[in-house]
Amino acid sequence: MADWVTISSLATAGGTLVLAVATFSSVRSANRSARVAERSLMAGIRPVLMPSHLEDAPIKVGFVDNRWLHVPGGGGMAEVGPEAVYVAMSLRNVGSGIAVLHGWRFWAERPTAGEAPPLEDFNRLTRDLYIPAGDVGFWQGVFRDPGSEPFRAAADAVDGRVPVTIDVLYGDHEGGQRAITRFGMTPRAEGESWIVSAVRHWNVDRDDPR
Repeated sequence: MADWVTISSLATAGGTLVLAVATFSSVRSANRSARVAERSLMAGIRPVLMPSHLEDAPIKVGFVDNRWLHVPGGGGMAEVGPEAVYVAMSLRNVGSGIAVLHGWRFWAERPTAGEAPPLEDFNRLTRDLYIPAGDVGFWQGVFRDPGSEPFRAAADAVDGRVPVTIDVLYGDHEGGQRAITRFGMTPRAEGESWIVSAVRHWNVDRDDPR
């Protein structure tokens, strides 16, 4: 004689197990879809900085002490004064989101790939600089302490017309997806301007592409 109570209990347990498996699969699928959607959203606002094109129009970059540098497309400018060393580069945002520039780091030597520099080594920008997606903007930096070693190193490099390295820290307009792009500035054979090239790119808040 069949034990209907046992059969009923087993059937209920089986149904509960099937429902649990279905729920687990549904949650996994939903989480996977959410991650894909999040990655797509982040990619849609991600900036990537590169040198501007040589044919891009020159940019007039001003400093707080009413000093101006005329920076050509694909290039940079640097000038040494008695109280300050001024440096600026023309950059293009090849990413799909607005680039918000956070800070910079200057090396008075030829650029190499090397390792990502620590964030505490960066000089924070004193004003907000934005570069729209697919458009041209600029980075600027200045040394204002003639008695400091960084000032003397920058002044010697600019006066001596030797290649220099500039690391730029930036992110998206929501404060995330920070990245560091290392640029090299090489003096042109003629004139006062410099050629800018991208050397290396590092992600700060997510995995590197390499």
